[in-house]
Amino acid sequence: MVIMDTAQGVGSLEEQALKRKERLKNLKRKTPTSESSANDTPTEFVPLPKPKFRSYKPQDESLQEAKLQDAEPAAVEAEVKDLLEAGKEKIVLQDLDISSLAPRKPDWDLKRDVAKKLEKLERRTQKAIAELIWERLKQGNEDNLGAMVTMTDNRATEDD
Repeated sequence: MVIMDTAQGVGSLEEQALKRKERLKNLKRKTPTSESSANDTPTEFVPLPKPKFRSYKPQDESLQEAKLQDAEPAAVEAEVKDLLEAGKEKIVLQDLDISSLAPRKPDWDLKRDVAKKLEKLERRTQKAIAELIWERLKQGNEDNLGAMVTMTDNRATEDD
C-alpha cells in the first residue's frame, strides 16, 4: 500500500507540473487559461509581428520582402516659390519697433536659475545665526539675551 500511495503522489505531481507548464505557455501567448486547454493542445495561435526594415538591408532572402522602400523627398518647389515671392516685398525698418523685439527683463532667466540656490542659502544663513546665538548663550551671556537678539536682527536687516 505504501508503494501505491507514492505512485499516486508522483502521478498527481506530474499532472500538476503539466498544468503549470500549460499555464506558462498560455501566459506567454497571452491567451486565457481554461480547464479544457490544460488537456488539449492550444487551438489559438497568436502570430508574431513581422519585422519592418527601414534602414537595414537584410542578408536573408526570406526577409527581403519585409524591407521598406526608400522614402522619396516631397516636391517643395511650389512652397519655395511662394516664400520667395513673399520675401520680395520690402519691409520698412522704420515701421518695426526694435524695443518690442528685445526682452523687457534681459536677466529674468538668470534670476530664475539662481532663485533656488538663494533659498537654500537663506535657510542655511538663518540656521547659522541661530547656532551662533545658542553658542553665545551657552558661554554664559544668558542675561544679555535681549541685546543679542536685537543685534542679530540688525545684522540680518543690514544684509538684505
